[in-house]
Amino acid sequence: MIIIGELINASRKAIGAAIEAQDVKAIQKVAQDQSAAGANYIDVNAGIFVDREPEYLKWLVQTVQEVTETPCAIDSPSPEAIEAALEIHTGIPMINSISLEKERYDSLMPIIAGTDIKIIALCMSDDGMPETVDDRLKIADKLVNGLVQNNVSIENIFVDPLVQPLSVNARFGLEFVLAVEQIMKQFEGIHTACGLSNISYGLPVRKLLNQTFMVMAIIRGLDGAIVNPLDKNMMANIVAAEALIGKDEYCANYLKAYRAELLS
Repeated sequence: MIIIGELINASRKAIGAAIEAQDVKAIQKVAQDQSAAGANYIDVNAGIFVDREPEYLKWLVQTVQEVTETPCAIDSPSPEAIEAALEIHTGIPMINSISLEKERYDSLMPIIAGTDIKIIALCMSDDGMPETVDDRLKIADKLVNGLVQNNVSIENIFVDPLVQPLSVNARFGLEFVLAVEQIMKQFEGIHTACGLSNISYGLPVRKLLNQTFMVMAIIRGLDGAIVNPLDKNMMANIVAAEALIGKDEYCANYLKAYRAELLS
């Protein structure tokens, strides 16, 4: 499982305050903690600061990369902010995300085309948010083919079929996991990823729903997720699920987590 640490997001009150105060130590501690907990990418988002997003996103990348070699997932729909962050990022980053919305697609594709950047391809279009498996597959097909035609390697694409709240529609969870399964079958070598916690929005005991949904999605082929890597129960569920479906040769990762006392 490719873990994208979600905690450096300006919409979180403490992080927004740290960004505004340019509190290097606070941001670096969150980055280091996520990296130590197993994050493969550190998501950085300064989206609430619309007028200063390029400046703040660039500062976040620099601040994070001073203390960890874990690459960043640059989280913004703004080409100006993304280009500012890419100017100083070392190594191969991820961009979160391109979609089939025309303005977003047209502005971000020139930045991604012909590069080794990892890209989250979000299943949204100008027609709105998809609800069914077929809706998601139609958008995914156009996104993936557009990226490949622009010399983006299939292995660098992470399709996000878009998690929507179960409280709105009882089928949203099932439609998502079935879409993951179809996308992984249809595009050999591709990845899938998502912001998983949206599934439980508006419901009690959200962690239970999130953890169960993660296991369901892994069974269907999900191999990347934007999550809190400091959530030990979530991480334990990921390790256990991958072992049970044969993605952990000789249960090496499971045993490693056990020895590190990360399972309970």
